[in-house]
Amino acid sequence: MTTSVDERDGATVLTVVGEVDLATAPALESAIESILGGKPAALVIDLTAVGFLASAGMATLVAAHKRAGAATEIALVAEGPATSRQLRMTSLDQVFAMHTTLDEALASLRRR
Repeated sequence: MTTSVDERDGATVLTVVGEVDLATAPALESAIESILGGKPAALVIDLTAVGFLASAGMATLVAAHKRAGAATEIALVAEGPATSRQLRMTSLDQVFAMHTTLDEALASLRRR
């Protein structure tokens, strides 16, 4: 798994590529913690290039949501059976704003 960070339209975008499982979830957590330390107004986590999202990865996302609190709005970009299906099955789509494209997520944040 690899991550990259970019600033786009006033939001911090964390792009995740590869498999997020028990072995790689700590690296994802570290990347998210580093971003949240800067207290961005919005964080978009782009999971479109994730081929496998295990429960450890979903737990990392929930922990990030709790840590961000009201200070940082978090949106997820997830589409396809490897990500969006698991997030919906575990009702995490009720916790996070979920979008099918990065542009859609950024547009949603601009409307707020």
